[in-house]
Amino acid sequence: MPSPAGWLMIGLVGAALVWLFWSWLTVQNLYCRREPADWGHAYVVPLVSLYVIWQRRGALAKEQSRTYWPGLAVMLLGIACFVFFTAGRNIPMAQGWSMILTLFGAVLLLLGPGYMKHLFLPIAYLVFGVTVAELWMIRVTGPMKLIASEGAYLLLNLVGINTLISGNVLDILPANGGSIPLNVADACAGMRTVIAFMALAGAVSLVATSLWWQRVALMMMAVPVALFMNILRVAALGAASLVNPKLASGQAHTFIGTLTLIPGFFLFMGILWVLQRAARPEAVPIAGGKGGAP
Repeated sequence: MPSPAGWLMIGLVGAALVWLFWSWLTVQNLYCRREPADWGHAYVVPLVSLYVIWQRRGALAKEQSRTYWPGLAVMLLGIACFVFFTAGRNIPMAQGWSMILTLFGAVLLLLGPGYMKHLFLPIAYLVFGVTVAELWMIRVTGPMKLIASEGAYLLLNLVGINTLISGNVLDILPANGGSIPLNVADACAGMRTVIAFMALAGAVSLVATSLWWQRVALMMMAVPVALFMNILRVAALGAASLVNPKLASGQAHTFIGTLTLIPGFFLFMGILWVLQRAARPEAVPIAGGKGGAP
């Protein structure tokens, strides 16, 4: 564990980094508050990182902290990148990545490689709390809209709700006649939802398993799970619009979207359960014996 002088240095460097990145943190907070349906999960990301660090408190207590000077180069590189993406081209996404790189360098400098091997993943997980540039979203949103629209169209008709599709717009046909248009918005099927589900997959992989192959498998399932939950989400909005067309927009729309993270979490847990069962060795009978041995 760090000495009292070490804790003092950690506090001073930490305060200096908060001061340096305060403007970005303020802008990030305002953006997440303005778009809670898209980026509300960013508030949970640091809490997950802190929980993972708390889980590893026993291993951290056994490590011996030491100053590791190569970490200074990493920290200065992060600060230089932050200044470049602030003074040159104002790119908040790159600024956020620069902040995480600076944090890596600071931890490596003040605590050493022994601590870093336990803190690397919790720090890296913070990337899911950085908002993504709108240009990137626009490039990915189109194809994902079509997938969610077509999937919801098939599902609604399968359960007996007559629906027509035209591009990203679904027309729900009530039994009493008329048509209720449902536009698949970016928040329903865009990259924002993929990032939220990737953050959820990352949280499950960090907290629930320590095997790398299971973590990689969970992260690879993030996009399929996001697409599947988006299809269910759009279909649910379409069914809700039969009761009240206003339920497919506004706060109700946001609420239904947020609820999809709950079954998404249990779906990831189910995938992890399957992976763990698949990796469990079967009992092999012993010749001449009545029982078996793993």
